[in-house]
Amino acid sequence: MKDSNATKIGVIGLGYVGLPTILAMSNAGLTVVGVDISAQRVESLKKGKSYINEIPDGDIRGTQKNVTYTTDFKSLKSCSVVLITVPTPLTKNKTPDLSAIEGACKSLAPYVQKNMLVVLESTSFPGTTEEIAQPILESCGLKAGKDFYLAFAPERVDPGNKQYPITKIPKVVGGLDTKSTKIAVDFYKKYLPSVYPVSSIKAAETTKLLENIFRLVNISLVNELKMLTDKMGIDFYEVLKAASTKPYGFMAFRPGPGVGGHCIPLDPFYLSWKAREFNFFTRFIELAGEINELMPHNIVTKINWVLNKRKKSINGAKILVLGVAYKKDIDDSRESPATPIITDLMRKGAKVNYCDPYIPAFNVAGTKLISKNLTPAVLKAADCVVILTDHTIFDTKMISSKSKLIVDTRGLITKRAPHIFF
Repeated sequence: MKDSNATKIGVIGLGYVGLPTILAMSNAGLTVVGVDISAQRVESLKKGKSYINEIPDGDIRGTQKNVTYTTDFKSLKSCSVVLITVPTPLTKNKTPDLSAIEGACKSLAPYVQKNMLVVLESTSFPGTTEEIAQPILESCGLKAGKDFYLAFAPERVDPGNKQYPITKIPKVVGGLDTKSTKIAVDFYKKYLPSVYPVSSIKAAETTKLLENIFRLVNISLVNELKMLTDKMGIDFYEVLKAASTKPYGFMAFRPGPGVGGHCIPLDPFYLSWKAREFNFFTRFIELAGEINELMPHNIVTKINWVLNKRKKSINGAKILVLGVAYKKDIDDSRESPATPIITDLMRKGAKVNYCDPYIPAFNVAGTKLISKNLTPAVLKAADCVVILTDHTIFDTKMISSKSKLIVDTRGLITKRAPHIFF
């Protein structure tokens, strides 16, 4: 790699990972080329406009001195380092969809240069970097570990988490060989205060999966216990609060309508899929996934039950959903449990509206819904208000006092009342 002042960094994929990464590097004074296949995204960034709610336009405008946004992969030819931060979804059959990684590598391959460092940050199963990315990159005629450097450094971006922005999260790095690891570690230290090297690419790939599997299993556990305590007439949130007083050996996870985003509901299945290659079956992952995917059905059943208690049929009922983002205070609805819940409610004949100040329009079941303003009149008009996202901006006092009936799947409302069901 060249001297830090001359280093140009390429980032492929300008989404929820790539864009915050570029901002962090730009703030550290690095020169960056951001590449995306979406011309719409690139044009927006060139105009200083952000398409991610938590990244203000001012931050984008602040990058315009040392960041170039483009759809032209040829611009990566002059880069000393290229990061690949593209999405890794699942197919409908829950098998890995690596088309974005493959596409990024194919587009980059003609421009790989000697001594270039290529780092995959997209979450995937152990072996992806060496089995999928490396052969494609080597089609340029250069060899990884000999002519250019190759590493994996999992993204750890947590949308909406102001306590831990990207610059406060240690970076795990594993290289194809010792030199690749060192080169990658030296690079990340240019803009991150903490870098943690591991012995191999596979170790780094598995680290990310362990982090997300840990969360999936524990969230599914509390969801299952929440369903049990409901039947037993026990307030699970009271139990959770009490258990959280233990200063050791306990970590609080909160129940909800299911998990969303492009990490927890997807990444664990990359490992369970890969495990079959070794004739191994990841039962905890499969069970946790099953419980998580049953949660939307459980919520709809609860809505039906509370309406019946008020002698109201779900068919024709006016349902107001509060929040369709997969977690609070963000504008991301990917894999949101709101989608299957609203779909099921509509299928059962309910008339569904929603309110989410972060997501103005929401497509579900072939219908485009428009977010309503949260007002007393809107709350009063609903037969049942369903809280699916615990946005900080929601006025819980107004929601509680103006709603006829509430199903709070997040425990947002702390004050108990006869018309509120948790």
